[in-house]
Amino acid sequence: MNPARGTPPLTLLIVGGYGTFGGRLARLLSDETRVALLIAGRSREKAEAFAASLGGKAKATGLAFDWTGDNIGARLEVLKPDLVVDASGPFQMTGPDPYRLARACIALKIHYLDLADATAFVTGIAALDTDAKESGVFTLSGCSSFPALSFAALEALAPGFSRIDGIAAGIAPSPKARMGLNVVRAVTSYAGRPIKILRDGRPATGYGLMDGMGMTIAPPGCVPLRRRRFVLADAPDLALLPERLPGLQSVFTGAGTEPQILQRLLGLLAWLPRLAIVPSLVPLAPLFHRVSRLFAFGEHRGGMVVTVSGAGMTGAELRRSWHLIAEGEDGPFIPAMAAEAIIRGMLAGHAPAAGARPAAGELRLADFEPLFERFAILSGIREDSAAEQARPLYRRVLASSWNTLPAAVAAMHDSGETRTVRGRARVERGTGLLSRLTAAIFRFPAAKADVPVSVCFTCAEGRETWTRRFGERAFRSVQSAATGRDEGLLAEDFGPFRVLIALVPEKRRLRLVIRGWRFLGLPLPLSLAPGGDTFEEERDGVFRFHVEIGSPLTGLIVRYNGWLS
Repeated sequence: MNPARGTPPLTLLIVGGYGTFGGRLARLLSDETRVALLIAGRSREKAEAFAASLGGKAKATGLAFDWTGDNIGARLEVLKPDLVVDASGPFQMTGPDPYRLARACIALKIHYLDLADATAFVTGIAALDTDAKESGVFTLSGCSSFPALSFAALEALAPGFSRIDGIAAGIAPSPKARMGLNVVRAVTSYAGRPIKILRDGRPATGYGLMDGMGMTIAPPGCVPLRRRRFVLADAPDLALLPERLPGLQSVFTGAGTEPQILQRLLGLLAWLPRLAIVPSLVPLAPLFHRVSRLFAFGEHRGGMVVTVSGAGMTGAELRRSWHLIAEGEDGPFIPAMAAEAIIRGMLAGHAPAAGARPAAGELRLADFEPLFERFAILSGIREDSAAEQARPLYRRVLASSWNTLPAAVAAMHDSGETRTVRGRARVERGTGLLSRLTAAIFRFPAAKADVPVSVCFTCAEGRETWTRRFGERAFRSVQSAATGRDEGLLAEDFGPFRVLIALVPEKRRLRLVIRGWRFLGLPLPLSLAPGGDTFEEERDGVFRFHVEIGSPLTGLIVRYNGWLS
């Protein structure tokens, strides 16, 4: 279907159209003149109010629609949509006739897709395949983060593997994103419940919100999310991946929410249904929903990660991961973007093939990337392999964002050889007692308007020792790629102190952002970390640096800027 000028728009009925994700899909399409949006829900007043609030180019109409009613077929015949999107949820609790809406659409030759993420619902849609093909319509389930986006990431990660052993994926929503009550109901529905997983190549049983693993979401060139524990979540990938990859040894899908203490509390409560003390935690969903809003502590950022491990073409171990971070309120748009990508494909004349199936493999990352660009969403791929470990340090940490660096900045870091570079600098020092004492301990240079500077880079075993000399004064640090809970960061050691740094290419600069610090391995408060406005850039073809070191306790300790060649 490719609506052209003068042809009727694509009529899109969004069931749950003013809800958490249905509403965001409507907003994503509100600028599209080639669609007519029917915003549907149980409340006509809410639907009409939401439709009026869109204010975009698309014609939007609010109406009452209950897919559980007796006259669903007749209602669809009156509305005559070209496509129905079910965003109502929770799909873990659809009752004895879960595909009633999908079957009604097939009978009337209406295309259908949903934003389901429940394993049984998404995998079971294939039972309608024959009927959908006979009607000539597509019926897709799981047009959401799992499995549509996760499988798109998997396709991008898979080239170069001779064998894939394990796949782990997780979603980390922002604690300040306003999730709807139905989302909480979906989560509590499988808390403490057995979930079929794959472990050591054999079918096994995990328990919702109880089994878990630690992961870090760290897109190249972005300040990463803090490492957290992801707890087992019911997602279609758990069933679909072993079917697609018969030799797979393990699969995990999880959610990592902040603050983590609330997630751990919910995991403890999950023992109640696991031990059959209560049948389910769903009755407590309204309480959990209110508590999550009251205790919305943490950074207003969310993300997603998909990690693939196995062997490369030479048989050596290989690990690749795709990472995504969304800032602020942009994260909750992501689960609706697979549906948006399919709809925009229809408008361009590329409708999915007829038939009923999960949406796994229907889209590629290239379909999502232009949709991400409208938001503060950054994604990229990291690799852990012997070849990658042989690269220079900054290339490894920056990964796929390395190519965004200015030439002079890249040249300064693109060598694994020991070398010395020279230039000139201006140095300023803080005047407070604590700042002067700290500067003396670390042998930071004295204040001077113009001083010769040299940096000797000594490279060995994947580390770089930087010996900076300002005139006669020298100080040294050791840089390395952080691992474990600090994955994705650069670690810089000054004696017993370790500073953890995010490398962020930004507006033709490489900005260095402090994300943590430690003394003898013990974490110290980030609010007291030594830092400031620190960056490297290219100006007139020359490498230039600007470094500020200070803290709330000491004020400015030292600031130096200059050039090196």
